[in-house]
Amino acid sequence: MNRWFTTAVAVTVLVAATSIIIGFAWLPFTQSDSPFRGVWDAICGAAGLIRNRPVTEVVGHPGYKNSSVIVSPGMLPASTADSIGRGATLAQQCTMCHGVRGLSNANTPNLAGQYAPALYKQLQDYKSGARTNAAMSPRVTNLGEQDMRDLVAYYSYLPRLPPYHPGTTGSAPKIVMNGAPMRNIPPCATCHGTVGYKLGTEWLEGESAVYLRTQLEAFASGERHNDISEQMRNVARGMTPAEMEEAAHYYASQP
Repeated sequence: MNRWFTTAVAVTVLVAATSIIIGFAWLPFTQSDSPFRGVWDAICGAAGLIRNRPVTEVVGHPGYKNSSVIVSPGMLPASTADSIGRGATLAQQCTMCHGVRGLSNANTPNLAGQYAPALYKQLQDYKSGARTNAAMSPRVTNLGEQDMRDLVAYYSYLPRLPPYHPGTTGSAPKIVMNGAPMRNIPPCATCHGTVGYKLGTEWLEGESAVYLRTQLEAFASGERHNDISEQMRNVARGMTPAEMEEAAHYYASQP
């Protein structure tokens, strides 16, 4: 009886030791891009322990700027008639690209009825360099805090384009209404209107298909990186070109 017990314990210990050696020391080094410098480093890493190691590379590139705008429900005061009036005057400089009443006839975004926090965030990001554009970046350089709030008050006051999706265009794309759960992609409509809204995101109905597709591609490549918590970059990277095209044309289906 004692001999069988001793043998069982010995076999159990041998199996456990072998498993530990394979899992904590051998497997970590089978990775082609293994960052471990030695066996002890690999064991600590596999166990989830943090070890100090010298920085060997810089993530990102010099001059890379992230958005510093903190989006919150109370980030902007309620619009006043005076603020809207001042914004209307300032907006005369924006009509060439964004239309007389905030509705563009080009491949630039409509601003009429846009969510105020979204507009404010984009203006701030253009000014800080977190978002860049050859046309927009120079135009926000001289805008002060009150100027931005006035512009936001004016454009958010204007009536936005309502959802328009005639039956002839077919049902809404799955990526818009259902997302792709297996790829961790939420439905577009839950953040950008019609189904739900996430603070700081834009109303997309009626935007140019070219503009929407270009922005999705920019998020996917990392060229645009002023999204909150990298959410849009993660979403766009998981989308296929066909899904980007479908979403862009769906939101752009205005008469």
